[in-house]
Amino acid sequence: MPTIKYYVRERLLPAGELTSPNQAEYGPGHERRLRLIRVLLEVGGLSLATIGEVLKATDDPAQPVLKVLGAAAKGVTPLEEGESGPELERAREDVAELLRRRDWQVSEGTTAAESLAGVISALRRVGHGGLVDLIEEYADAAESVARVDIGYVQRRVAREDLVESVVVGTVLGEAMFGALRRLAHEDVSFRLYEGLGGAEGEGPRGGWPAGGGAPDGAPDGVEGAGGAGTPGA
Repeated sequence: MPTIKYYVRERLLPAGELTSPNQAEYGPGHERRLRLIRVLLEVGGLSLATIGEVLKATDDPAQPVLKVLGAAAKGVTPLEEGESGPELERAREDVAELLRRRDWQVSEGTTAAESLAGVISALRRVGHGGLVDLIEEYADAAESVARVDIGYVQRRVAREDLVESVVVGTVLGEAMFGALRRLAHEDVSFRLYEGLGGAEGEGPRGGWPAGGGAPDGAPDGVEGAGGAGTPGA
């Protein structure tokens, strides 16, 4: 873990008030900034260079809050590696059409759109394009989750708190939603298939039931694909 002096030297943290030639005093503002740096570094996985850009935007009162939040989200949004070629280009067109159809206002060139295109392309390559046909249902769910996310962020006041909320929400919020989704899979599968002749006490736990067919026309044997938890912001 880099030291406070290192952060000061890299201009990520303002200098403290000197109390002697070799000692400085740091106040609550430094503590808040240090916590934000560590969240960006440890939770968000941002590089120190990217952290510097985010903090610069955070400190500039002329920067709109949405631009500050966008800078933070851009650094932590995972980008799927997709093979270039016609399949990926087709997926990019599908994503662009989805955004137009739903009238989602997103930044041009957002990495989230490229990530979604990579997922769509990968699903088709492995023979599970049926999940792509359910993209509107996934988008409905993602929009509902996004409203909850932004509602949480809006309760934060300080700009640094806003940035921290976006970073933590993007990384840990997606993990939380993924876990909830798996739990919901287990519950829905059990309710749909518990009466199909299984032994007493044995339910088709653990997601979509193996060999029983996926609900709602989704392809058999796929669990957790599709990225329903990907937020727009």
